[in-house]
Amino acid sequence: MSDTITTPELKRKMHFKGKVLKTTLAGAIVDVGQEFPGIVHISNLSSDPAKRVEDVVQVGQEVDVWVRRLHQNAKHIDLTMIEPLPLEWREIKKGMTVQGKVVRLEKFGAFVEIGAERPGLAHISELTHDYVRTPEDAVKVGDEIEVRVIDLNRRKKQIKLSLKALQEIPVAEVEEVKVQKPILTAMEIAYRRAQAEHNGEYFEEEEGQVA
Repeated sequence: MSDTITTPELKRKMHFKGKVLKTTLAGAIVDVGQEFPGIVHISNLSSDPAKRVEDVVQVGQEVDVWVRRLHQNAKHIDLTMIEPLPLEWREIKKGMTVQGKVVRLEKFGAFVEIGAERPGLAHISELTHDYVRTPEDAVKVGDEIEVRVIDLNRRKKQIKLSLKALQEIPVAEVEEVKVQKPILTAMEIAYRRAQAEHNGEYFEEEEGQVA
C-alpha cells in the first residue's frame, strides 16, 4: 500500500509491551516508546467482540501489542492486541518451503501445523518417493519436519504440502535385460551358411541355435 512505510526499527507483527494512555469509543491509544503513538481499534482489542473499550483495557494498563500497519501520512501506528499468525494467507505462496509439526494422521495423509490459520495436508502420496502403506510408515505425530507448499485454495482455506518434493529422487535400478538370440530352423541355418560361403565368409553355428 502506498501509505505504508517500513523501517528497520518497525515491521509488521513486531511485538511490544505498551501502556494504555487513553481510551476512546473507537479504541485505545498505547505508548510503545516510538515516535508515533500506537492505536488499537476496538475490533483489535480481543479475539472476542468487545462492546466497550473499557471492558477490555484501562488507562495505565500494560498490554501486549503487535504492529499491524505503519501510516506515514497519519503519523500513527496501527496496533493489535490479537497475536498475529506467523503465516497469514497472503503470505503463503506456492513453492515456498516452511517448517512444520505433524499434528494429526489420517489414512489419506498427515496434517502439518505450519503457523497458518489451519494445518496443511500432506497427502500419503506426497510423504515419500517410496511406497508406504500408511502415513505412520513415513511420519509420526509430533515430528518436526520441513515441507513445501505445492498448492493452496484461499477460498476453501486448504493448503497442500509435500515432503517428497524436498527429497532427492531415487535412481531407479535398471535391470540388465538379456537379449536372447533367435532360434533358427535347419532351413534358415542352411540358407545363412550358403550366403556366407557365397560371400567368402565363415558361418559359425552356435550351440542351441537350431530349433
